[in-house]
Amino acid sequence: MSVEIERKFLVASNDFKNQAFKKVYIKQGFLNSDKERVVRVRIKDNEGFLTIKGPSSKEGTTRFEWEKQINKSEAESLFHLCEKGVIEKFRYLVNIKSHTYEVDEFLGDNEGLLIAEIELNSENELFTKPNWLAKEVTGDIKYYNSNLSKLPYKKW
Repeated sequence: MSVEIERKFLVASNDFKNQAFKKVYIKQGFLNSDKERVVRVRIKDNEGFLTIKGPSSKEGTTRFEWEKQINKSEAESLFHLCEKGVIEKFRYLVNIKSHTYEVDEFLGDNEGLLIAEIELNSENELFTKPNWLAKEVTGDIKYYNSNLSKLPYKKW
């Protein structure tokens, strides 16, 4: 169990791809997407995960998160129980000074959307913003994956 502190930004260009040290394929669905608790099943390359997230703080930066690794076949089975709307994306990991940005390049009905997240140790922690970062969307629920699964970017 942990508290997750993160900031989220739109991405203005593909420049991050040249800086990435890792790229993974992610498929995820939601067993529950209620605003009080989100239960997500995810396959990340060949690993499965079950994640529960609590409600976000007023600012949208902090929320409770619990995650458990499960095997890929268990995760695939859980997809049959998920709500409608699966998210597929490539995640690029980019080190900028002492932080790692996770940049998601969405596929399918969310194609064209690029979002970068950075996890912090405190809400006021300073961090370097690379030139490919655009508008901050921390706390804007339309950019939450659970909402993108219901109202994809292509339908905005």
